[in-house]
Amino acid sequence: MSEASPILDVQQLSSGYGRSRVLFDVSLKAGRSGGVAVLGRNGAGKTTLLKTLAGELKPMGGSITFDGRDATNEATESRMRRGIGYVPQEHAVFGKLTVRENLRIGALSKRNEGAIDTVLDFFPKLAERLGQQAGTLSGGERKMLAISRALLGKPTLLMLDEPTEGVWVGVIEEIADRLGKLRSEIGIIIVEQHVELALKIADYAYVMDRGEIALEGPADQIRDDPRLLRYLAP
Repeated sequence: MSEASPILDVQQLSSGYGRSRVLFDVSLKAGRSGGVAVLGRNGAGKTTLLKTLAGELKPMGGSITFDGRDATNEATESRMRRGIGYVPQEHAVFGKLTVRENLRIGALSKRNEGAIDTVLDFFPKLAERLGQQAGTLSGGERKMLAISRALLGKPTLLMLDEPTEGVWVGVIEEIADRLGKLRSEIGIIIVEQHVELALKIADYAYVMDRGEIALEGPADQIRDDPRLLRYLAP
């Protein structure tokens, strides 16, 4: 991760739901290329963090700077137009629409349907399913479709929440391979229970515990840190 010019700089971020605070003074950075892994057991605050960065939740404190501009209170749509792509853990595709229709919606923001061919090259399986309703796809195919829709917005930072959850092992390897190539072009933040996959994609990792950053460092060092297991154990 480039320390000189991060595309995302989060300082002392607090957030939650209603009056219930989930994040406590979280600080992290993401580079203009490369990957950042956010790890932690269920309930550690990882999804809340991504929702706050995407603009779905309003911060209770702290700051978010994206591409050199303050985004702390920026609307979700504005963040997306400026280059933040977000693939949520659930409900990331329109189940009653076909694969083609989902992709067309993803291309609307940039008015470039020609880009659809590019993501079909990225995930060739989708090209065989263009006329199929998204809700009838396998779990792995829905994840591929969700990632492809996000990429059609031409993000400079892509945030993924559990992209391999409920996905067959063969498809997990395909998704990991594609993200491994994508990380050379844009910044990626990945929340993932598949720790080895996340650390393979990431250059840097943050480990969350009870809404705080409990451990951070280069991915290869975090992988070998004996404290990692403690923060991941149920």
